Amino acid sequence: MQSDRRWLAAAARLGSRGRPQSRPNPAVGAIVVKDGKVVGRGWTQPGGRPHGEAMALAQAGEHARGATVYVSLEPCAHKSDRGPACSAILVQSGAARVVYAIRDPDHRTSGAGAQTLIDAGIRTEHIQCNEADHSLAGYICKAARGRPHVTLKLAMSLDGFIARTDGESQWITGEIARQHVHSRRAMADAILVGGGTWRKDRPRLDVRLNGLEDRSPQRVVLTRGVPIDGVKIINEPSQIASLDEVQYVYLEGGGQAAASFMREGLVDRIEIYRAPILLGAGIPALGDFGLDALVDAHGQWKMTERRMLGSDTYEAYERANETPHAGE
Repeated sequence: MQSDRRWLAAAARLGSRGRPQSRPNPAVGAIVVKDGKVVGRGWTQPGGRPHGEAMALAQAGEHARGATVYVSLEPCAHKSDRGPACSAILVQSGAARVVYAIRDPDHRTSGAGAQTLIDAGIRTEHIQCNEADHSLAGYICKAARGRPHVTLKLAMSLDGFIARTDGESQWITGEIARQHVHSRRAMADAILVGGGTWRKDRPRLDVRLNGLEDRSPQRVVLTRGVPIDGVKIINEPSQIASLDEVQYVYLEGGGQAAASFMREGLVDRIEIYRAPILLGAGIPALGDFGLDALVDAHGQWKMTERRMLGSDTYEAYERANETPHAGE
């Protein structure tokens, strides 16, 4: 089972390559393994087709016969004008075994994809995999909670400030950390800031990495002000649920916008870029989000990643409670 989980984790990482261009379909990864060697791999392509399984099986060709196929999401079972069901392709491929990490919450497939494989005599197994949960967090969150997955990004000094008291904030972190932020933006469907940040800084909210400029997400501003050309306006954090074809929201601030999302329990992941500087006074990274007692702050978040980006420290935290498994 440990070997299976490693292959599933690899398939999940492949699937992440499809974000966000696979929308509104989930970004699924697949790996075909035979005699301990990879003979095919794939991930969901731009626009949602072909699916990851179809790409991997096409690459494997006849080598798929008798092989094991690892998929981050249960193979689809429903027919589409855009292509055959992945469960049907797997049956035709002659694969001997299929291992998938997440049961598809889509009612058209949930359970039916696996049953199609079982009925065809393919050994089919469902094994939980943390990497798959992470790679498909937006798809799962949308199905289970009816809203996109939200990542809150904070770039701060060692003493927790995002800017000086006069508002000067360029730059808290170094170049490497800023490039990393742009890579994270490229993985999101929408990037959101508060109205105060928008009016004061007029941030571009785009991706400025060579070759990834076309990955700039939809821009969203949380404000009760007038509509802005080319920018989506929401009045309340809960209105992220109404954003079209958005599975991943990247929340960049400011402090009050971040606090409003925290207050509503809408932050699923926090990414902190901590610079080795002290400001002594300034604008705090996060406003008051209504914490009633210190004891309530404990046990809410767990660190899932930590690394150095030049002289800056990057830390990622996710909610301590388990990722919702819609459809299970």
